[in-house]
Amino acid sequence: MKKLSFLLVMMLAFTACENETKETALNKERVEKKMPRPVDKEFGFTLNKYEVVKDTIESGDSFGYLLDQHGVDRGKIYLISEKVRDTFNPAKITAGKKYMILKSKDSANTPQYFIYQNDKINYTVVGIGDSISATRKKRPVSIKKREISGVVSSSLSEAIVEQGLSNLLVYELSNIYQWSIDFFKLQKGDQFKMIYSEKYIDDTIFAGIENVEASVFKHGDRSFYAFEYKTDSITGKSNFYDEEGKALQSFFLKAPLDYSRISSRYTKRRFHPVQKRWKAHLGTDYAASHGTPIVSTADGTVIASSYTSGNGNYVKVRHNSKYTTQYLHMSKRNVRHGQRVKQGDVIGYVGSTGLATGPHVCYRFWVHGRQVDPYRQNLPTAKHIEDEHKDEYFASIEDLKIALDEIPYKKI
Repeated sequence: MKKLSFLLVMMLAFTACENETKETALNKERVEKKMPRPVDKEFGFTLNKYEVVKDTIESGDSFGYLLDQHGVDRGKIYLISEKVRDTFNPAKITAGKKYMILKSKDSANTPQYFIYQNDKINYTVVGIGDSISATRKKRPVSIKKREISGVVSSSLSEAIVEQGLSNLLVYELSNIYQWSIDFFKLQKGDQFKMIYSEKYIDDTIFAGIENVEASVFKHGDRSFYAFEYKTDSITGKSNFYDEEGKALQSFFLKAPLDYSRISSRYTKRRFHPVQKRWKAHLGTDYAASHGTPIVSTADGTVIASSYTSGNGNYVKVRHNSKYTTQYLHMSKRNVRHGQRVKQGDVIGYVGSTGLATGPHVCYRFWVHGRQVDPYRQNLPTAKHIEDEHKDEYFASIEDLKIALDEIPYKKI
């Protein structure tokens, strides 16, 4: 009898527990139904309202082909292309760019919008439904200021990346100090500090460097300060100057490539790797990967853009009556004879044409028609801050220099 009573109690308890579990599940379901579904927004659209197609443009894809794959007839594709051409040129979509197609949630899934991502920030919305239009837009961008310190143990790139920072900072530093510091001769223990701003999309997605306000690079026994200062209020152009108002920019860049490697220097006697004999090497070789852009080291006029069996594809630029430079072994030339070029303009790409064993550019330098070693020349610099603007300049950098000096140097 006792055993039967015990079993009845256990069965009642189990039933009650089961009913409670069902009731809990029902209550949870009711709460979930009442809770609003998260709204997925992007590019100004509520994506939940559409059938969404996200993809990347592949080599060979065309605007017409992409729309045709989603049911837009060819007559309408032609009409869209003609109507939006001034804002969005369908012929210029690029492989590797991302795009999105928004379709209506009906039985036909009619495409309504084509969204082309020009880059991380800029995008174009093309209306491809009943209303045809094209509008260029920008994603919301926030700016975050940062202060960093680094030390070179093996390379500048490693010093940046090992801190989880963007490799774009390597370019920024080499761009600022390209006239002051030979980045091919950095030493272990060289230190740097920076105050700069980064761009973020939706406060989370890194979108690049906005600007560098100030930096100092301790190379050997010297500290090289750099402060950004707007020199033209109309164009917004700015340059970098040191703590005394002297320009960091020079008439010539240190090298025709962004932060590469010198593989052979100017010398009166070198064993030629192709001709297998000793001869003068009146240029400086910069090793770099095939296709790396080669830039003109100063403003000037192209006086030769040609090919010879020894030089391969080459470009020669006259800068003034005193200075001329030449760039050899290009895979491809990017300028023509007689063309004016600015300092930093891409004039060709690294290759191994002519007498070359591997991809590099041989950089040659003439002074009054005589080939010389550019690293042994006392080259002219850009204009310093003019006297009437110095008080304004020093006032603008005062707080920046204090903030920069207060950042502790990172040590190895």
